[in-house]
Amino acid sequence: MTRPIVGIIGNQYVLDDRYPVHAGGTMNSEAIAAVAGCMPLLVPSDPRFVSVPELLEACDGFLLTGGRPNVHPDEYGELPTEAHGDFDRARDAITLPLVRACVERGQPVLGVCRGFQEVNVALGGTLHPEIRDLPGRDNHRMPPDGTLEEQFALRHVVTFDKGGVFHRLMGAQSVMTNTLHGQGIKTPGANVVVDGHAPDGTPEAIYVRDSAGFCLSVQWHPEWNAINDPVSRPLFTAFGDAVRKWGARGQNANLRSA
Repeated sequence: MTRPIVGIIGNQYVLDDRYPVHAGGTMNSEAIAAVAGCMPLLVPSDPRFVSVPELLEACDGFLLTGGRPNVHPDEYGELPTEAHGDFDRARDAITLPLVRACVERGQPVLGVCRGFQEVNVALGGTLHPEIRDLPGRDNHRMPPDGTLEEQFALRHVVTFDKGGVFHRLMGAQSVMTNTLHGQGIKTPGANVVVDGHAPDGTPEAIYVRDSAGFCLSVQWHPEWNAINDPVSRPLFTAFGDAVRKWGARGQNANLRSA
């Protein structure tokens, strides 16, 4: 049986300081293939190469990955500063309208880190440029040194709203997560519900109220060790189930028209 396709939003990089590439972390593909049970397809996130309508037809769902560049503050009505860091306007041009289209259509979307922030901005929300500069907030950035195991280690609790979407999904109201981000939600977008927080109050889990389909996002990186992690597994499993359900709709339509 053909696996449904998950478009994995890629990021732009330069290899050896001279060779431009689109790339995605192997752990993203592994989480989609091994836990969600879908076929990962890396998307070159640039409107010169792909369009949102083409992606909606080619893929059954989308994983909005993390990435070092941030959503440009023009997208939420603020001026860029040094604290906003680097940007990727080509990715903005694909992901923001893609999120809006998926929410409207009910096509499954899972946002991770930058993807979490993209969902919020796409729906009219705003971002803090640097969480650690806010009074009472912790430093949520990746530790600058150490192995990947040390950098992606579990670092803080995330507490979900009692009886909420994530509480029901995880089977627990509090879980331990890694944390590797600088920015975070300032104001939630339209119908964006903050369903989980870090101990310092930073939003960590959101869903879109009244979305026609699966649209969950997390500020941490569940793709790390997703096969073995008890928090990552139910998230990617639920996402995979939603993608299969969406894909089956198209297959059924094809059978009816045959």
